[in-house]
Amino acid sequence: MRFWLVFVIVPALVIVGGISFLAWRQGVPGVRAELAPPLRYIGLKTPLGLTLTAARGGVESAELRLVQGQGRAVLARQSFSGGALQQRIQLTVEGAGLGLREGAATLEVFARDGFWRPLRVDDRPVLTVPVMLDLTAPSLEVVSSTRYLAQGGGGLVVFRARGAARLGVNAGGRFLPAYPVGPADAGLFAAMVALPWDAPTSAPIAVTAQDEAGNTASRPVSSEIKPRRFPAGTVDLKPEFLAAKLPELLPGRGAVAPEQVLPAFLTVNRDQRRTAEQTKRELAARTAPRPLWQGAFLQPRNTKVFSNFAETRVYRYRGQDVDSQVHLGYDLASVRQSPVPAANSGAVVFAGPLTIYGNTVVVDHGLGLMTLYAHLSAMSVKEGEEVQKGQEIGRTGATGLALGDHLHYEVLIHGISVTPLEWWDARWIRDHIGKPLREANVALLEADQPAPDSEERPPAPARTRRSARPR
Repeated sequence: MRFWLVFVIVPALVIVGGISFLAWRQGVPGVRAELAPPLRYIGLKTPLGLTLTAARGGVESAELRLVQGQGRAVLARQSFSGGALQQRIQLTVEGAGLGLREGAATLEVFARDGFWRPLRVDDRPVLTVPVMLDLTAPSLEVVSSTRYLAQGGGGLVVFRARGAARLGVNAGGRFLPAYPVGPADAGLFAAMVALPWDAPTSAPIAVTAQDEAGNTASRPVSSEIKPRRFPAGTVDLKPEFLAAKLPELLPGRGAVAPEQVLPAFLTVNRDQRRTAEQTKRELAARTAPRPLWQGAFLQPRNTKVFSNFAETRVYRYRGQDVDSQVHLGYDLASVRQSPVPAANSGAVVFAGPLTIYGNTVVVDHGLGLMTLYAHLSAMSVKEGEEVQKGQEIGRTGATGLALGDHLHYEVLIHGISVTPLEWWDARWIRDHIGKPLREANVALLEADQPAPDSEERPPAPARTRRSARPR
């Protein structure tokens, strides 16, 4: 009896075990596919990134197809060796060469792993994604623009675009976003232009428009870039000045040992300066899509410019040149802790310590235009607060990397520092900002009537006196 029991049970166990083993192998998941970033459109040139992940056996092969009704196009077909569990396919799809029409389509991904299964079904996609085939670039037309620009200066371009999701101006290799202006059905956009102080006079300027499929149109902007000469100076660093300032600027270090004074100063003057520049660029994204300012910007009363925009400073310590940096604003001197007025109406987007700038207020004036007020001893506004032209926003001081009480003042366009001199000049604003808007019949600025003898011209140079005060 026991013999017959063994004779029956053992084969049954073998059969059950075999079936279980085959069922397990059959149930192991196949290849998983993921698009990153997600894909919604395919245009004239669309980057596509696909990650394939196998549970077992490694990714063996993959094929990508675009299907539209009875038509289909193979985007990629690839085999892999080595048995890696994850593979990545990166390609650029050229939509015009697929032989398909514009409209809805489906991206299908087929993939096979190297894991043996009793039954293999490889004719079903592991991923299907509905997409839209869009092969038409946005329409784009330059309507008006500032005719004369200058190194370290600004301007404005008005253009018409349709069918675009990302619009702006490329000026000297930097993208500056645009904002809709005029009637909603006019398709008009305005973009502030900023040229860094060191932009070459041959820097190309063009408006660009890109749709959701990545199709791009570009049109050149006819403008002349005039060169400017910028001053240079030397700053002598005193040991007692650094001993007083470095603990403030590097609070985690406490008192700085004499042999560490120079490395600590270089950390402040280089790394903290870069951090401040990054903050300026990040703040630019918070600008209002319309102008909040009117008329010329104010220079604080009874102030003198004692350090110029784009002044190259060589820093000397114990008789040796140790660093060189560019000063990106005006230093304005007055009496100690004098009132600091908002240069124009706007909204406060930053109020607090900002590395080498000390206590700092940044006011947004819309369309990417901002002003920065640094080294303040006191701040009387907070982030999010609206301010009016001339309203007191703080008091001058010596916080940050400043030897004495003064105001460091900057004008920023999309986070790029430009000369404040232009924005103190009402005629310059009318000719370089207002005129392109008038030519496009866009009433964006109040008090935007040209003077009877108005002609575009560079502003007169600032009258300044020199000083070797570090910042």
